[in-house]
Amino acid sequence: MKEAKVTANKVAIITMLGNTMLSALKFLAGTVAHSNAMISDAIHSASDVFSTIVVIIGIKFASKKSDKGHPYGHERFECVAAILLSMLLFMTGIGIGGDALRTILHGNHESLQVPGTFALIMAVVSITSKEGMYWYTRHYAKKLDSSALMADAWHHRSDSLSSVGALVGIGGARLGFPLMDSIASLVIFIFIAKAAFDIFKDAMDKMVDHSCDEDTERRVYECITQNENVIGIDLLQTRIFGNRIYADVEIRMDASCTLRDAHDVTKALHDEIEQNFPKIKHVTVRANPAP
Repeated sequence: MKEAKVTANKVAIITMLGNTMLSALKFLAGTVAHSNAMISDAIHSASDVFSTIVVIIGIKFASKKSDKGHPYGHERFECVAAILLSMLLFMTGIGIGGDALRTILHGNHESLQVPGTFALIMAVVSITSKEGMYWYTRHYAKKLDSSALMADAWHHRSDSLSSVGALVGIGGARLGFPLMDSIASLVIFIFIAKAAFDIFKDAMDKMVDHSCDEDTERRVYECITQNENVIGIDLLQTRIFGNRIYADVEIRMDASCTLRDAHDVTKALHDEIEQNFPKIKHVTVRANPAP
């Protein structure tokens, strides 16, 4: 767990530094080149910096070992970090979308300035950079099975998509449709809101106890039934806690078996399941006498 925490923090810090530089350049480009879409995109990138800080804090708490007050560990802190991240992302989008909508409905469209070439170039740079951050963070999120890192990866992807909207809006404004710049900002809000909803839904699913996927349960079932001492399975239920799995198993054994035999079989199954299924943090195995 310690190695995973260090690697996750390294990924988060690298992307945070990249976002800081990128948001500063985009804000400069939006100001100099008179592009509201690029300024909105810069604010979106700046929110990535704060969201990454939330991710780092979440990973730090989630990696803490079990203690007396938290015997099942702290994995759900990653889910809390992801929920906070989704709320931050949505509030950022609301600010961007609100400004764009006011400009579209009540702005003086004839006085809108045409964005300069600098904004167009920065939109391309942003798309390339943010897409690279997405794949980089996504790779390590899957490798470390980190929901907070995966949420951060999708934050990068939403920023990449918003930059595509900015590119279209800036390009349209330069072709003689200045309102396109504000319309692009509104489209960016839609992408941001969708990403925030997806992150929130995934985190909430992991906060509420529910069973793991059917394929994992099937493979656990097969692992148990391969033991020659197991006559049948009375109970197999799982629950997801953060990004880890807890399982409860009740097996049927010959009623004439001794207590020592039952203990040895359940202990062997316990060790085999936890060894073969890394996502299962703990399994409880109980033996029932077969009728």
